[in-house]
Order: sequence, then C-alpha cells, then structure tokens
Amino acid sequence: MRILVLGHGKTGKLVAEIATERGHGVHVLDAKENPRGAALTAPFVAGFDVVIDFTTPEAVVSNLRSCLAVGAKVVVGTTGWYGQLKDMTSLALRKDAALLHGTNYSIGVQVMMRAAKLMAEELGKSGYTFKIEETHHVTKLDSPSGTALSLKEAVAAAGDVQIVAHRVGDAAGLHEVEARSAADRLVLTHESFSRRGFAEGAVRGAEWLATRKGVYDFRDIFTQL
Repeated sequence: MRILVLGHGKTGKLVAEIATERGHGVHVLDAKENPRGAALTAPFVAGFDVVIDFTTPEAVVSNLRSCLAVGAKVVVGTTGWYGQLKDMTSLALRKDAALLHGTNYSIGVQVMMRAAKLMAEELGKSGYTFKIEETHHVTKLDSPSGTALSLKEAVAAAGDVQIVAHRVGDAAGLHEVEARSAADRLVLTHESFSRRGFAEGAVRGAEWLATRKGVYDFRDIFTQL
C-alpha cells in the first residue's frame, strides 16, 4: 500500500525505512514542506492508503484536522496533544475516517502496561506505594512522556503516583514502575535499545488500520497485529 509519513526526524525516518522493508510505497513530508498542514490537500492525501504522523505536539493537530477532514486513515505516534483527542475523535467519526492513536507503539511497552496494572491492583491494596521514572533523549518535547502518563493511568488503582522525568543524551527510552513497601520492592522495567520497536509497531498498526474505519487506541488492538 501507499503510506504517507509526516515528520522526518529520527523516528519518522525509521518508520519510512521499515515501511519500505515491508513492501510499501512511501512518501515522506517534513515540516518545511507542510507548514500548519497546508500540504495536506484532499487530492494529495487521497493518493495514500494510510498516513503516519511522527511530528511534534505543535504540528500534529493541524495535520490531523487536514487528514481526518477528508476521510483519511491516520496513525499518530506523536504525543503531547491528547487534550485534543475528544475533538479529533469527533472529527474522525463525522468524516467516516480512521484514527489509531497510542502513546507508545512498542509491543513490549504494551505488555508492561498490562503488568503494571496488575501490580497496582494486587499491591496497592496491600499498602505499597508506587513511583514511575522515565528517561528520554534531550530533544523530546513533552515531559513527562506520553508513555509515563499511560503508565500512571494503568496504576491508578494504587492512587496518585509520582512521575520523575529525565532528559539525557540520545536515550531511546527507559521506563520503570516501582512498588515499595517497608518489607520489599518490586520494579518493572522496559528499556528501548533503539527506536525500531516504536517504528515497527506504527507500521504494523498502519497495516491493521488500512481496512478499518473508526477510532482506536493501540493498547486495545496490539494483540491483533
């Protein structure tokens, strides 16, 4: 199929590479070519089966509005825009479009979130306190990360949980969930060695979305890939 990749940063480039490896035709549009979504006209977007966005929190909403308004299928890997999720969901449904969103497209992270939820349900009622710690590269714009916020949601059964965020070098991503009591400590850790896991999950998500309409959260569908 034909995939339009929005964003030419490190993850966007990797998305394009993996999509090509998997036999898809790929066109990449960087920020300079698409100010405020201006390049995303109906005829242009119609030439692609799926759009994958790995841009910035400032650019993603304009891109979504332009694509969803013409009924496109869009996978969003960008984070930091979830205050607009309700509006984008409404637009996608009105225009018979498709939207797949997720704070992290790594399969390993999705399994971690399920495990963290179980930890909170079992240990939170036994007096354990929880903490989330995350480390990313210095160019990551949102802090805490979208993944850390999703983990906080996953462990909500343990109460209000502190997130500690670090920005160091070119770190691809490290997330830890700690449950501590007076007697012991349990730590759940996911460490990314590269961005490939995120990029591959997004491409596989695009393949899944290509035959569907509606709005989906990656954490609800990743087992179907």
